[in-house]
Amino acid sequence: MLRIITQQSEAHTELQRIGGRTHGSETLQVEETVRDILQTVRQQGDRALLDYTAKFDGQTLTLSQLRVSGSELDAAYQQVSKDLLDAISLACRRVEAFHRQRIPKSWVQFTEDDNVILGKRYTPVDRAGLYIPGGRAAYPSTVIMNAIPAKVAQVPRIVMVTPPSEGGKISPAVLVAAQEAGITEIYRVGGAQAIAALAYGTETIPNVDVITGPGNIYVTLAKKMVYGLVGIDSLAGPSEVLIIADQQANPVHVAADLLAQAEHDPMAAAILITPDEGLAKKVQQEVQGQLQNHPRRILTEKAIAHYGLIIVVDSLKTAAELSNLFAPEHLELEIAEPWDLLEQIRHAGAIFLGNSTPEAVGDYLAGPNHTLPTSGSARYSSALGVETFLKHSSLIQYSPKALSEMGRAIQTLADAEGLHSHRESVRLRMEN
Repeated sequence: MLRIITQQSEAHTELQRIGGRTHGSETLQVEETVRDILQTVRQQGDRALLDYTAKFDGQTLTLSQLRVSGSELDAAYQQVSKDLLDAISLACRRVEAFHRQRIPKSWVQFTEDDNVILGKRYTPVDRAGLYIPGGRAAYPSTVIMNAIPAKVAQVPRIVMVTPPSEGGKISPAVLVAAQEAGITEIYRVGGAQAIAALAYGTETIPNVDVITGPGNIYVTLAKKMVYGLVGIDSLAGPSEVLIIADQQANPVHVAADLLAQAEHDPMAAAILITPDEGLAKKVQQEVQGQLQNHPRRILTEKAIAHYGLIIVVDSLKTAAELSNLFAPEHLELEIAEPWDLLEQIRHAGAIFLGNSTPEAVGDYLAGPNHTLPTSGSARYSSALGVETFLKHSSLIQYSPKALSEMGRAIQTLADAEGLHSHRESVRLRMEN
């Protein structure tokens, strides 16, 4: 049963509990296993990948099967419906159109007399690695959300890894999505071992500069451990939605949106905050009703029981304050005037405004990326985007006149820090 609470102090406690649900003792137990996997792949390369695929995925592969073949890529198109192909193509176009608006521009600034030139130059990383979850499920949308920004950033080489399912197969929908997004270098390997391969490189899989994509606790910890050697997008935790709704919201829709998040994972969080106690009770009943014939009922009920919550508050202002405390991955504003409340929202990965904007539109077709900060990290981080695959270099040029005018101040600062050659590198030029 989805719980209803009315005390703000209890609301604070519960939101903190749910927000910290990924920091349990089991994480420490997994860390040692992940560390061993990383070290073994680093030392043994492809051989370790095959061994771990057999051990964890139950699939026996040969070295020649690590990379998905061209014939398998071609055959994937024959195994998806026209409707699915059309939907994938539409999603690719919309996501690309959005991300093209996010390309940062290099710039150069000249002083009035052109004696000082300053600027910033953006360039893509050389190689990017995309991790796509798989095995029992297929996520073509995750392929699109990771691949399109990398292509828009003009990364020269993009490789994708994903775990194989029964018979070593990769979902045709995933393979089609990859090709529609411009990715053809795909390897059938998953888990921490895939992250190790991307970070260190093996005989078959190249090492990359940036790794993106969500995964289970093993994948997340592996990304955390190789960060520094490579860049990463984020440390993705279980999915979450927080809905702020008022009396005009439809309880049927609100319940469906809560369940849409809960069905992801037993640790997914689904939270409603409302000033309307009547709506709270209707949503509670509706969630139970929609669960009755849910195809993922056991998993979804577990998420609702442990990390589902309805909070009744005195005002929308209080609702916004609690939302900022939780900093949700997805925030839905199912209220009469969502744009009025928006100014009070400070922390959220993606914000869905109005009753006709369920979070599912962002998962698939809207355009903004669905790889978002979780577990409160929206307080300081943002969605995956083109910037994830770019880095910038500062541009600086001083004329002799500019160096002469500013050299004394530079020397003074160098002296203050006791850096003799710093001072001399300026003084000697000024003398000449």
